[in-house]
Amino acid sequence: MKMNRLIPMLPVGKMATSIDFYCKKLGFVVETEHPQWGWAMLRFDECRLMLDRSINRHPGAPRDNILYLYPEDIEAYHAQVRASGLVIPDLETTFYGLTEFRLDDPDGNRLWIGQDKRS
Repeated sequence: MKMNRLIPMLPVGKMATSIDFYCKKLGFVVETEHPQWGWAMLRFDECRLMLDRSINRHPGAPRDNILYLYPEDIEAYHAQVRASGLVIPDLETTFYGLTEFRLDDPDGNRLWIGQDKRS
């Protein structure tokens, strides 16, 4: 048996706010959107991400999930995100050897963005 792909789905409160964040700040584009469902599929190259209002059962609750994004060039991507106007921390090297930065989306979903610079 073969598993073809994995696409995370994040709970969001306001679809327009979330789409704006992921597209204008992080570089995703809307691949498909169904406003009547409160759902959208976003794409960044071969990466996909679903946003869904219907699964946002506890909007005020802290999010325990983390999405880890692996850009090809962490320095360039960090500069791009910062240039979008988003306030983000400086790059750091973790104890496990990745160069990364971390942020939360408007709904508290956690995003860790990094690259292995050891090789």
